[in-house]
Amino acid sequence: MTATNNHQDQRQPSSKRQGAVAAICGLLVLSMAGLSFAAVPLYRLYCQVTGYQGTTQKAAKASDTVLDRVVKVHFDANTAAELPWTFEPMQSSLEVKVGENTLAFYKATNNSAKPTTGTAVFNVTPDSVGPHFNKVQCFCFTEQRLEPGQSIEMAVSFFVDPTFVTDEETKNLSELTLSYAFYPVVAPKKKDGQAAAASLGKGG
Repeated sequence: MTATNNHQDQRQPSSKRQGAVAAICGLLVLSMAGLSFAAVPLYRLYCQVTGYQGTTQKAAKASDTVLDRVVKVHFDANTAAELPWTFEPMQSSLEVKVGENTLAFYKATNNSAKPTTGTAVFNVTPDSVGPHFNKVQCFCFTEQRLEPGQSIEMAVSFFVDPTFVTDEETKNLSELTLSYAFYPVVAPKKKDGQAAAASLGKGG
Protein backbone atom coordinates (compact mmCIF):
# COMPACT_ATOMS: atom_id res chain seq x y z
CA MET A 1 0.00 0.00 0.00
CA THR A 2 1.41 3.36 -0.99
CA ALA A 3 1.74 6.41 1.29
CA THR A 4 -0.99 8.14 -0.72
CA ASN A 5 -3.50 5.35 -0.05
CA ASN A 6 -2.64 5.35 3.65
CA HIS A 7 -3.29 9.07 3.80
CA GLN A 8 -6.69 8.67 2.06
CA ASP A 9 -7.70 5.85 4.41
CA GLN A 10 -6.88 8.04 7.40
CA ARG A 11 -9.00 10.90 6.06
CA GLN A 12 -12.13 8.79 5.42
CA PRO A 13 -13.00 8.14 9.12
CA SER A 14 -12.32 11.77 9.91
CA SER A 15 -14.69 12.92 7.15
CA LYS A 16 -17.41 10.59 8.40
CA ARG A 17 -17.05 11.94 11.93
CA GLN A 18 -17.27 15.51 10.67
CA GLY A 19 -20.41 14.66 8.70
CA ALA A 20 -22.04 13.08 11.74
CA VAL A 21 -21.20 16.08 13.90
CA ALA A 22 -22.64 18.44 11.27
CA ALA A 23 -25.85 16.39 11.07
CA ILE A 24 -26.26 16.41 14.85
CA CYS A 25 -25.67 20.18 14.99
CA GLY A 26 -28.26 20.67 12.26
CA LEU A 27 -30.83 18.65 14.18
CA LEU A 28 -30.12 20.65 17.34
CA VAL A 29 -30.61 23.94 15.48
CA LEU A 30 -33.92 22.75 14.00
CA SER A 31 -35.08 21.49 17.40
CA MET A 32 -34.22 24.81 19.07
CA ALA A 33 -36.02 26.74 16.35
CA GLY A 34 -39.10 24.57 16.78
CA LEU A 35 -39.06 25.08 20.53
CA SER A 36 -38.69 28.85 20.14
CA PHE A 37 -41.79 29.02 17.91
CA ALA A 38 -43.76 26.81 20.30
CA ALA A 39 -42.64 28.87 23.28
CA VAL A 40 -44.56 31.95 22.14
CA PRO A 41 -48.11 30.50 22.25
CA LEU A 42 -47.24 28.44 25.33
CA TYR A 43 -45.96 31.54 27.12
CA ARG A 44 -49.11 33.47 26.17
CA LEU A 45 -51.29 30.63 27.44
CA TYR A 46 -49.34 30.52 30.70
CA CYS A 47 -49.77 34.28 31.18
CA GLN A 48 -53.51 34.11 30.46
CA VAL A 49 -54.07 31.29 32.93
CA THR A 50 -51.91 32.66 35.75
CA GLY A 51 -52.15 36.43 35.21
CA TYR A 52 -48.34 36.53 35.05
CA GLN A 53 -46.91 40.02 34.39
CA GLY A 54 -50.33 41.57 34.66
CA THR A 55 -52.00 39.55 31.92
CA THR A 56 -55.75 39.90 32.33
CA GLN A 57 -58.27 37.05 32.25
CA LYS A 58 -61.03 36.33 29.71
CA ALA A 59 -64.39 35.62 31.36
CA ALA A 60 -67.11 33.56 29.72
CA LYS A 61 -69.82 35.66 31.36
CA ALA A 62 -70.32 38.79 33.43
CA SER A 63 -69.95 38.75 37.19
CA ASP A 64 -73.04 38.01 39.32
CA THR A 65 -71.51 39.23 42.61
CA VAL A 66 -70.95 42.91 43.40
CA LEU A 67 -69.22 44.12 46.57
CA ASP A 68 -69.28 47.55 48.21
CA ARG A 69 -65.52 47.86 47.81
CA VAL A 70 -64.62 50.55 45.22
CA VAL A 71 -61.50 50.50 43.05
CA LYS A 72 -60.28 53.28 40.76
CA VAL A 73 -59.31 52.01 37.31
CA HIS A 74 -57.00 54.19 35.21
CA PHE A 75 -56.76 53.74 31.43
CA ASP A 76 -53.61 53.98 29.34
CA ALA A 77 -53.00 53.81 25.57
CA ASN A 78 -49.87 53.43 23.48
CA THR A 79 -49.18 53.02 19.75
CA ALA A 80 -46.14 51.51 18.03
CA ALA A 81 -44.20 53.99 15.89
CA GLU A 82 -44.80 51.80 12.81
CA LEU A 83 -48.60 52.15 13.09
CA PRO A 84 -49.89 55.55 11.83
CA TRP A 85 -52.75 55.74 14.32
CA THR A 86 -53.87 57.99 17.11
CA PHE A 87 -55.06 55.78 19.94
CA GLU A 88 -56.37 57.06 23.28
CA PRO A 89 -58.79 56.25 26.12
CA MET A 90 -62.07 58.15 26.12
CA GLN A 91 -62.00 58.34 29.91
CA SER A 92 -58.91 58.80 32.06
CA SER A 93 -60.32 56.71 34.92
CA LEU A 94 -63.45 55.14 36.38
CA GLU A 95 -64.41 54.25 39.93
CA VAL A 96 -65.99 50.81 39.93
CA LYS A 97 -67.24 48.40 42.54
CA VAL A 98 -65.48 45.06 42.80
CA GLY A 99 -67.53 42.58 40.77
CA GLU A 100 -69.39 45.35 38.91
CA ASN A 101 -69.65 44.89 35.14
CA THR A 102 -68.26 48.01 33.50
CA LEU A 103 -67.82 49.39 29.97
CA ALA A 104 -64.85 51.60 29.04
CA PHE A 105 -64.11 53.08 25.62
CA TYR A 106 -61.01 53.76 23.56
CA LYS A 107 -60.78 55.68 20.28
CA ALA A 108 -58.47 54.97 17.34
CA THR A 109 -57.93 57.03 14.18
CA ASN A 110 -56.02 56.01 11.07
CA ASN A 111 -53.93 59.06 10.14
CA SER A 112 -52.53 57.54 6.94
CA ALA A 113 -53.76 57.57 3.34
CA LYS A 114 -54.14 53.79 3.14
CA PRO A 115 -56.04 51.08 5.03
CA THR A 116 -54.11 49.68 7.99
CA THR A 117 -54.75 46.89 10.45
CA GLY A 118 -53.67 46.82 14.06
CA THR A 119 -53.81 44.43 16.98
CA ALA A 120 -53.72 45.35 20.65
CA VAL A 121 -51.73 43.78 23.46
CA PHE A 122 -52.67 44.54 27.03
CA ASN A 123 -51.80 44.25 30.68
CA VAL A 124 -52.88 45.58 34.04
CA THR A 125 -50.70 47.01 36.80
CA PRO A 126 -49.78 46.23 39.50
CA ASP A 127 -49.02 42.79 38.05
CA SER A 128 -50.70 41.10 41.01
CA VAL A 129 -54.09 42.35 39.76
CA GLY A 130 -53.83 40.25 36.58
CA PRO A 131 -55.54 37.11 37.92
CA HIS A 132 -58.49 39.19 39.19
CA PHE A 133 -59.12 41.47 36.19
CA ASN A 134 -61.65 39.83 33.85
CA LYS A 135 -62.64 40.89 30.35
CA VAL A 136 -65.99 39.72 29.01
CA GLN A 137 -65.66 41.41 25.61
CA CYS A 138 -62.81 43.48 24.20
CA PHE A 139 -61.63 45.06 20.96
CA CYS A 140 -58.29 43.40 21.74
CA PHE A 141 -59.77 39.98 21.00
CA THR A 142 -59.74 40.71 17.24
CA GLU A 143 -57.65 42.62 14.72
CA GLN A 144 -58.90 46.11 13.87
CA ARG A 145 -58.83 47.44 10.29
CA LEU A 146 -59.25 51.16 9.70
CA GLU A 147 -59.71 52.85 6.33
CA PRO A 148 -57.80 56.07 5.53
CA GLY A 149 -58.87 58.79 7.97
CA GLN A 150 -61.37 56.50 9.72
CA SER A 151 -62.00 56.76 13.45
CA ILE A 152 -63.61 54.12 15.60
CA GLU A 153 -64.72 53.90 19.22
CA MET A 154 -63.93 50.54 20.75
CA ALA A 155 -65.23 49.12 24.01
CA VAL A 156 -63.94 46.78 26.67
CA SER A 157 -66.38 45.10 29.06
CA PHE A 158 -64.71 44.08 32.31
CA PHE A 159 -65.04 43.42 36.03
CA VAL A 160 -62.67 43.05 38.97
CA ASP A 161 -63.27 39.61 40.48
CA PRO A 162 -64.35 39.52 44.14
CA THR A 163 -61.28 37.39 44.91
CA PHE A 164 -59.42 40.70 44.60
CA VAL A 165 -60.39 41.58 48.19
CA THR A 166 -59.14 38.31 49.72
CA ASP A 167 -55.80 38.00 47.91
CA GLU A 168 -52.94 39.07 50.19
CA GLU A 169 -51.25 40.88 47.28
CA THR A 170 -54.28 42.92 46.20
CA LYS A 171 -56.64 43.29 49.15
CA ASN A 172 -55.16 46.65 50.16
CA LEU A 173 -55.00 48.12 46.65
CA SER A 174 -57.34 50.98 45.79
CA GLU A 175 -56.15 51.79 42.24
CA LEU A 176 -55.01 49.91 39.15
CA THR A 177 -54.18 50.72 35.53
CA LEU A 178 -55.39 48.97 32.37
CA SER A 179 -52.95 49.51 29.49
CA TYR A 180 -53.17 48.77 25.76
CA ALA A 181 -50.60 49.05 23.02
CA PHE A 182 -51.53 48.80 19.33
CA TYR A 183 -49.12 47.24 16.83
CA PRO A 184 -49.38 46.94 13.03
CA VAL A 185 -50.47 43.64 11.49
CA VAL A 186 -48.36 42.80 8.44
CA ALA A 187 -50.62 40.00 7.15
CA PRO A 188 -54.16 40.66 8.46
CA LYS A 189 -56.51 37.73 8.94
CA LYS A 190 -59.66 37.50 6.83
CA LYS A 191 -62.30 39.69 8.36
CA ASP A 192 -64.71 37.70 10.48
CA GLY A 193 -64.32 39.46 13.80
CA GLN A 194 -65.11 43.02 12.74
CA ALA A 195 -68.81 42.54 13.38
CA ALA A 196 -68.05 41.48 16.95
CA ALA A 197 -65.89 44.56 17.45
CA ALA A 198 -68.56 46.78 15.90
CA SER A 199 -71.14 45.44 18.30
CA LEU A 200 -69.12 46.97 21.11
CA GLY A 201 -67.74 50.03 19.35
CA LYS A 202 -69.00 52.71 16.98
CA GLY A 203 -67.26 53.36 13.69
CA GLY A 204 -66.75 56.90 12.45
